[in-house]
Amino acid sequence: MPKEYRTIEEISGPLMLVREVENVTFNELGEIELANGEKRRCRVLEIDGSNALVQLFESSAGINLSDSKVRFSGRQMELGVSEDMLGRVFDGLGRPIDGGPEIIPEKRLDVNGTPMNPAARSYPEEFIQTGVSAIDGLNTLVRGQKLPIFSASGLPHADLAAQIARQSRVLGAAGSFAVVFAAMGITFEESNFFVESFKSAGALDRTVVFSNLANDPAIERIATPKMAMTAAEYLAFDRDMHVLVILTDITNYADALREVSAARKEVPGRRGYPGYMYTDLASIYERAGRQKGKKGSITMIPILSMPEDDKTHPIPDLTGYITEGQIILSRELHRKGITPPVDVLPSLSRLKDKGIGEGKTRRDHSNTMNQLFSAYARGKDAKELMVILGEAALTDIDKLYAEFSDEFEKQYVSQGFTTNRSIEETLDLGWKLLRILPRSELKRISDTLLDEFYDA
Repeated sequence: MPKEYRTIEEISGPLMLVREVENVTFNELGEIELANGEKRRCRVLEIDGSNALVQLFESSAGINLSDSKVRFSGRQMELGVSEDMLGRVFDGLGRPIDGGPEIIPEKRLDVNGTPMNPAARSYPEEFIQTGVSAIDGLNTLVRGQKLPIFSASGLPHADLAAQIARQSRVLGAAGSFAVVFAAMGITFEESNFFVESFKSAGALDRTVVFSNLANDPAIERIATPKMAMTAAEYLAFDRDMHVLVILTDITNYADALREVSAARKEVPGRRGYPGYMYTDLASIYERAGRQKGKKGSITMIPILSMPEDDKTHPIPDLTGYITEGQIILSRELHRKGITPPVDVLPSLSRLKDKGIGEGKTRRDHSNTMNQLFSAYARGKDAKELMVILGEAALTDIDKLYAEFSDEFEKQYVSQGFTTNRSIEETLDLGWKLLRILPRSELKRISDTLLDEFYDA
């Protein structure tokens, strides 16, 4: 029986100071019992001699210092895992909220995970088809990669996240595919949208959903991505599945981290975020990847809304350092009605070259990708020139590039949130658009590929 303490000295917001504790450790879980028998969960944040600083998972309202007692469990936060998690919806602490029965765990795992030895990592190189041309064709996602989506308030990143979760699959790979979807600090409507979207597409059976709502406590928000990564590690490395983890919105997670840090009176770093935010984010992102000798893999798409559309804000800035590229959503394209509004020029997948080509996608992929980037960039320049100097100032070839730029946005990038394109359809569409330009302009594609695809 765990020892009971009636030595609560002070409560400040979500924090509580308990004096004269024995053998209590950092991150240990506890339980507060109120005078009326109500129980609330908590976690040890700091140990100073015999004093424990404890963080409440629920509200501190109604706690009477003299009548309440605290028990510590002797273990850290754990998640009970089993394959029965697929098709279920949990809250941020791993409790079922879909009306279904409790999960009977095959085992219980520490949600903090164990770091993956860099020497045990395999290099990401298999193509993952998301069905979204702007990603598959130009900023390819590779199995084991971390590829964030940088969005902004008001942009439809939720629709894009749901589309990727519904449509993604690993081409030609043995083993089943699963999605772990974690939403942090979202509204009930958004949470409902995701669950109904998966149900209507028949994708819920292969999905584990963790949903932390905006009115849930900040400490629960901090636990949510760790719960998701623990479930993903079990499915990938114990059950040999290819797991895609989608985390939205990392900005809400970082704000919760700042809130807890401020409550602990820590010295703030940039924009008030704690100085350890880089290592904290890395401890989540770096749990993705592939391990030598294991068939499964974890691929991650963190989604974050950039405050004030600022790429240099600490959250996107640090995320960009840790991950392998970024997909950037554009407010300008959104205003034009282009869905999804992916701005392909500043977007980047650092591992795209490893996942494309003969035997993975198609041998013309690399050449056409480079040519589409080049032609779209020149077309955008031509359109800017047209705004300043008028259409009469453009050469005939510049007018073709401007036309290409418009058609590229309308046909290639703007496919809606329900269209699922195979990689062959995406590549064929690229060739169709390149035929707007004369063959002599396609300098980034070899003559043999031009003979086969351009003249076809």
